[in-house]
Amino acid sequence: MKRTTALMLSIMMSMSAFAADPASPQATTKKTTRTRATSSVSAEIQEMKEALAAQQRQIEELKQQVSQRDQAIQQTQQQLNQLESAASAAQTKADQAAAASSQATENATALQKDVADLKQNNTNTALELQETQKRVTGVESPLSLHYKGITLTPGGFLAAETVYRQHGTLSDINTPFTSIPFPGSNTYNQSEFFGSGRQSRLTFLAEGKLRNMKLTGYYEMDWLGAGVTSNNNQSNSYVNRQRQLWGQVATSSGWTITGGQMWSLVTETKKGLDNRTEALPMTIDPQYEVGFSWARQYGFRVTKNFNNKVWLGASLENPQTTFAASNAAANFNIGGPGTGGGLYNATANYSLNYTPDFIVKAAFEPGFGHYEIFGVISNFRDRVYPNATLATPSALGAYNSSNAGGGIGANARVTVHKVMDVGLHFLGGDGVGRYGSSSLPDATVHPDGALALLHSYQGLGTLEFHTKKWDIYFNGGEEYVSRVSNLNAKGTLVGYGVQSLNNSGCFLEVVPGAGGFAPNSAANCASATRSMFEGVAGFWYKLYNGDKGRIQFGPQYSYFRRNTWYGVGGSPNTDDNMFWTSFRYYLP
Repeated sequence: MKRTTALMLSIMMSMSAFAADPASPQATTKKTTRTRATSSVSAEIQEMKEALAAQQRQIEELKQQVSQRDQAIQQTQQQLNQLESAASAAQTKADQAAAASSQATENATALQKDVADLKQNNTNTALELQETQKRVTGVESPLSLHYKGITLTPGGFLAAETVYRQHGTLSDINTPFTSIPFPGSNTYNQSEFFGSGRQSRLTFLAEGKLRNMKLTGYYEMDWLGAGVTSNNNQSNSYVNRQRQLWGQVATSSGWTITGGQMWSLVTETKKGLDNRTEALPMTIDPQYEVGFSWARQYGFRVTKNFNNKVWLGASLENPQTTFAASNAAANFNIGGPGTGGGLYNATANYSLNYTPDFIVKAAFEPGFGHYEIFGVISNFRDRVYPNATLATPSALGAYNSSNAGGGIGANARVTVHKVMDVGLHFLGGDGVGRYGSSSLPDATVHPDGALALLHSYQGLGTLEFHTKKWDIYFNGGEEYVSRVSNLNAKGTLVGYGVQSLNNSGCFLEVVPGAGGFAPNSAANCASATRSMFEGVAGFWYKLYNGDKGRIQFGPQYSYFRRNTWYGVGGSPNTDDNMFWTSFRYYLP
């Protein structure tokens, strides 16, 4: 609008100038006046132009601001449009998601049903597979035989073993410690070598589990028995021998009842008082080791487990009396050889006992080793005939004489760094000789015919090292039995290890009997054993140990020494150096 006003003023001023006459005085005066007016108007016009220019600049600035605002509005509109588009797309997606969710819900419901059906089918398939595996593994895997809910597990090993002894004993791989010969014996001067597979062993374990108890049956056999037709000449047909045969009930409350032929409760175990965890010396010799306390015999055992830390047990076990005496009269009876028509061996002696042996034991596992203390009570009896030594022998006045004996023992086994086992074992008392590997006598006899119990002890130390491939062992054991001697009415010493025994010929060899298979022992060599010592070193190397079983090989060296009680001619001793080898395949 300011621009329009300035333009109209300029036109009016131009018209006034053209209308005046420049020749008339009035025109001159007017011209002068007009000139002055024109100057004043020009100044005003100039001011107006400058004002218009300033306003123009302001207008341009405003236009620029308006343009910037329009651009900002346009950008905002674009952003709004984008937001609206995004919102529309989001709504579309939300609508699609809602529709998909509805479909997914339907699909999930259907899928859950399908999954439930699949689980049930899988469960049924797994059960069918388990039953099939039970049937299949009964043929393919001896570890998983099943019969009417009972698990049957075969086991054992097959052995090829040899023994070499510096002095002959004629006893195969089993060492009769009390029969190691003296130099006066023919066999002392001949070494012996035997090869045998008779220690091969088969086991059969049956287990049945109920809701609150476990039933177990166990059978173990080898071929270390001998029949009347057994020999080493050709067929080597040695007979099967019963080692263990027992049944067991174990409850969830920790009580275990076991009955049958088993390892005596005297024997150390590796875990609590559990059967089949016996800690046997790692030897090849089936007679094990001098100083080792054990027996395999009938037993009825009850044990209680207290939180796998303490175990208490008691057993009733088959009794017997091992006996030895010098200069005894025929005025007593302990037992006799087995009756031919019965089930006992007619060449072996059996004592007539009136009670079983009573054994109690406690085992402790505080977290650093296994420890045991135990006690044995044995009742001995013979029948005494006081008139049997008269000029006219008579059974009048015969009576039964009984004597109670027993001993106390302890076992300890500690594992160091999971590779070394250290064991200490001891049993001592009166009438416990038969529980040692050497089978020293339990009793002798007084001159009047009553039994006299012999004091004895058994001690064994073991050191074993175990790795994945190697088992290395060192054993040292000793057994001792006391002497008992009393004078009879004729002034003769009667008993065991009596000082009047003649030992003067133990080192003088005698000629054999006729026929070439009749060696003789030294004459005048009563040699009542006082103590025995054996040191053993050996190892087992596992060629293979896996799911197909175990194959291992091992040699063993043993030094044995036998000492006697002092008699006429001194107290002779003898020794033997023995070397075994064994190659075994253990069933998986």
